[in-house]
Amino acid sequence: MKAKVKKVRKAKRERSEGGNKIIRSIIKGSLISLCFTLVGILIFAFILKFTNIPESAINPVNQVIKGVSVFMGVFIGLKKSKEMGLVSGLLIGLIYTIVAFLTFSILDGSFTFDKRLLNDILFGGVMGAICGIICVNIKKTSN
Repeated sequence: MKAKVKKVRKAKRERSEGGNKIIRSIIKGSLISLCFTLVGILIFAFILKFTNIPESAINPVNQVIKGVSVFMGVFIGLKKSKEMGLVSGLLIGLIYTIVAFLTFSILDGSFTFDKRLLNDILFGGVMGAICGIICVNIKKTSN
């Protein structure tokens, strides 16, 4: 009877630790994505200052920076994860998008809720989910 109780307690503890690990991975991935975005935007702003890039190129370059940032955040955040790539990647993409919106809105001094924000949230979630699936499956085949 005692052995059975010990097994149940061990299983509960492992599930709890697994949940905490996933939450930490999601937070870590979101923050890493935000850092990549900040660095990418700063580099792009520096390039804009010294070149004659047309304004029409700004939005596509920003989307590429966001996409690369989400990929890097998901890849690094889920480095040790072997499961739940879709959900974890989706959450990393969504949380990153919301935190990035808040960060850049604070820096800009205005909060604008419009169609662009909805598109960014959708893009971040879908990109995160796809990257999560890819990253988790790449690691499974290479181990």
